[in-house]
Amino acid sequence: MSWKGLLAGVGVGFAAGYLVANKVQEQSHISSEKALKMVKQALSHKGEVTGSWVHMVPETFEKYDVAYEVYRGGLTTILNDIQERFEFLVDAKTGTVLEVNAA
Repeated sequence: MSWKGLLAGVGVGFAAGYLVANKVQEQSHISSEKALKMVKQALSHKGEVTGSWVHMVPETFEKYDVAYEVYRGGLTTILNDIQERFEFLVDAKTGTVLEVNAA
């Protein structure tokens, strides 16, 4: 086997691995626990978080004619002895908070 053939094979292998890794990464979701942690950080100005939950399985949500895979969840905060509950939707791929509503 010549060096050219060996180098060509190695090059093709690296290129294929790179393409497969990018494709897998595009389709993967962040974990629901990570999404919940990101929401807690984003809403920390609403008070101390005393309780939270998140659905483990993403669901499809459409907003402005754009479909998202989202995690649905909620949390409870206390600020100045006032308890508030919120429900949220988080993009399962990016972790972006798409919607927060007082429950």
